[in-house]
Amino acid sequence: MDILIYGTVNSIALALMALGFALVYGISRVPNFAHGALYVITGFIAWSLLRGLGLNYLLSIVLAIIAIGVVGALIYQFVLIRVRGMAISEIIASYAIGLAILEGLRWGGFKGTTYTLPVFIEGSINIGDIPVDLHRLLVIAIGIAVVAFLWLFTHYTRIGLALRGMAQDERAALMLGIDSDIMAVVAMASGAMLAGLAGIVLLPLGNIVVEKGYDVLIQAIAVCIVGGLGSWMGAVLAAFLIGFAQILTVVYLGTHFQMVVALLAIILTLILRPSGLFGMQKELEERV
Repeated sequence: MDILIYGTVNSIALALMALGFALVYGISRVPNFAHGALYVITGFIAWSLLRGLGLNYLLSIVLAIIAIGVVGALIYQFVLIRVRGMAISEIIASYAIGLAILEGLRWGGFKGTTYTLPVFIEGSINIGDIPVDLHRLLVIAIGIAVVAFLWLFTHYTRIGLALRGMAQDERAALMLGIDSDIMAVVAMASGAMLAGLAGIVLLPLGNIVVEKGYDVLIQAIAVCIVGGLGSWMGAVLAAFLIGFAQILTVVYLGTHFQMVVALLAIILTLILRPSGLFGMQKELEERV
């Protein structure tokens, strides 16, 4: 029962971490390696508004998510748009931005275990004699709501359909009058806000530390590679595979092997099925 419960929580958490990365790559084909930095900096912004300015917690959360969406849009508009289409340059540029943000926070004194966000709901309940924090149950509810909202948004709204058109065939979308750069800015802002939302929801379970940005980036990349780069629902399913594998590893081997699972998932997927479970990239035999 504890594996089932905490495996589900961990899987939903991984899905929340990876959705923003998958969304940006799926639409604009830009790998946003600043994803982990956006996750962490949202927590620092919310903490600063809550503790520094004394704002209401809900207002601090809303302002932090809006602010990180603006940051994501600016990153694309002023940096990534200039290297779009050059895969190596996209990776280097986005990773350099993320590195500058994280190490800038460290240089500015944001380190240690003093920065924490309060949980949304205090207390815990027993499920089959297994104590579970109410905040972790809320993580499950929020994760399901976010996935459902994304599906409805991309299927029943004008902007969402334009984003899907870009993801499926950019040339055809351009012929229909869809501006690829505007859609890429929207995707980058949305991906940044999803990363920020994940940070706001998951960071109360621990401390806000710079190192978390690197961990989140690795986890998001692992989920997206296993699910298939560009496949949003593939990322969700991959999150459950990796999430339960990590919990089983923690139970039988120890917590320090949890990150090893994500790295092994990346390596094995690239060896056995480079396109991922639901990816659309060509397999090796098709390219040779």
